[in-house]
Amino acid sequence: MDFATIFGVLVGVALIGGAILMQANTSGTNPLVFVDLQSIMIVMGGTLAATAISFPLKEVLRMMAVMKAVFRGSSTLLGPMVDEIVDMSSVARKGPKELENAIGRVRNFFLRDGIQMVVDGYAVEEIRSILITRIDYREARERNEAGLFKAMGRFSPAFGMLGTLIGLVFMLKGMSAEGGGGDMASGIGNGMATALITTFYGALLANLFFLPMAEKLNSQIGNKSTEQNLITEGVCLLAQKKHPLIVREKINSFIPPREWKRMD
Repeated sequence: MDFATIFGVLVGVALIGGAILMQANTSGTNPLVFVDLQSIMIVMGGTLAATAISFPLKEVLRMMAVMKAVFRGSSTLLGPMVDEIVDMSSVARKGPKELENAIGRVRNFFLRDGIQMVVDGYAVEEIRSILITRIDYREARERNEAGLFKAMGRFSPAFGMLGTLIGLVFMLKGMSAEGGGGDMASGIGNGMATALITTFYGALLANLFFLPMAEKLNSQIGNKSTEQNLITEGVCLLAQKKHPLIVREKINSFIPPREWKRMD
């Protein structure tokens, strides 16, 4: 689980909710005025509809699976990956048969596929081309998923404003029908408060959920690409039967200097 994401959501909801409760207590207002079904229907319904228009249906239906990926996070550590590739480089220098026997203990599917190409006798440039193509198209698919949440982050404030306009129309129509009176100011205040709730929902969903999720997905995509580029370079070095010292120094370049792995 990505505890940073969970922590951020919980803290954001708690602080905003706490601020609402404190203000409600100070002003003597019922905090349940922020719970408005019609506003939720306008913002969420409009956002989902606009998203369905903007993206293919199969991508919209995968929204929950992608959201789970945001909260699940990525547990890949590049340091252990460097050690694993260096160990495999020692095996590769012994011959393809020994390398084939060692594939079974490789858990990362991308690394396993690359090593299998080495065992099958692919040329170095062929291996590099195939793996880089896989990285590029994976990035394109996942960037599109991140773009879905980014689009929802743009749509939700717009529909929040639309809900506010709808509320204002009804409020003004009601005022003209009443034709004035002592409760006119009170009616305006209540109507304006109700109308603004949809703007609140739109801004909250965009800035606490949709846009941060898009940024988290883009961060995960970048980290995954760094890992797979490291593996690509490592596999190509295995195919060239480079010495483990050379392999370690070259793939150390993909991680921060403080995390560089050294020979024991």
